[in-house]
Amino acid sequence: MGRKLDYRWHVRQVMAQREMFSTTDLIAPLKERGISLSTSQVYRLVCERPERLSLKILMALLDIFHCSIEDLIEPVEAPAAARKQAAGAEASIGTLRPRRARVLKAER
Repeated sequence: MGRKLDYRWHVRQVMAQREMFSTTDLIAPLKERGISLSTSQVYRLVCERPERLSLKILMALLDIFHCSIEDLIEPVEAPAAARKQAAGAEASIGTLRPRRARVLKAER
């Protein structure tokens, strides 16, 4: 079985290095590049680790910050505990199945 990889998202640190301390500071530069995101979408992009990311948004971030992809995304090996927990969660799903229904004969 191969290694399990994960990643760290460093947009907030890159913003701070460029003296952008509010997530709303990113709205105008994104808009200049044709990307319209709401305040809450930009907040989630900066403060949370995205599971899916448009390449258009990624390229805009690289252009805004004048950085490389390695500055924003750091690949790391997934912790062993997280891998075991995920495997264990799937294994225990059998106990969560509903009971089989019983059909009773109707009395006449």
